[in-house]
Amino acid sequence: MIAIYPGSFDPITLGHLDLIQRGSVLFEQIIVAVLKNPNKKPLFSLETRVKQIRLCTQDIPNVEVDTFSGLTVEYAKLKQAGVLLRGLRVLSDFEQELQMAHINKTLANNVETVFLATNTEHSFVSSSVVKEIARFGGKIDHLVPEAIAPDIYKALQK
Repeated sequence: MIAIYPGSFDPITLGHLDLIQRGSVLFEQIIVAVLKNPNKKPLFSLETRVKQIRLCTQDIPNVEVDTFSGLTVEYAKLKQAGVLLRGLRVLSDFEQELQMAHINKTLANNVETVFLATNTEHSFVSSSVVKEIARFGGKIDHLVPEAIAPDIYKALQK
């Protein structure tokens, strides 16, 4: 079965990477789908985020990286995916993700949402937190893949 792991990944974190690795064991294929969201002002361009994710997942053979816009379930249908993979860090994630799963089910009854609880060591990590720490010169090596940290500092200096 094909699973879609959608998100903005701005930037990809070790929490994201953990979910991708664990999901790659559960599903035949994982498509990491980077959302083109016109309502957000990302730190990195869509192309840069795709390159970063490809770099970080190059050793996982059943992972593909792609971009999409619009409804996630429509993209899932296009890719013939039966699962949306989502991570849960804290209770507030659950409320929002459950609501989204229910709405997605009304739009595409044949697409299931599968939740994976984030490993405890990543339960506090978010892309927003990473950017905030880096903006003030804090250490982020333990929060993002090693190859991505320099990109974050450089982008925030602009």
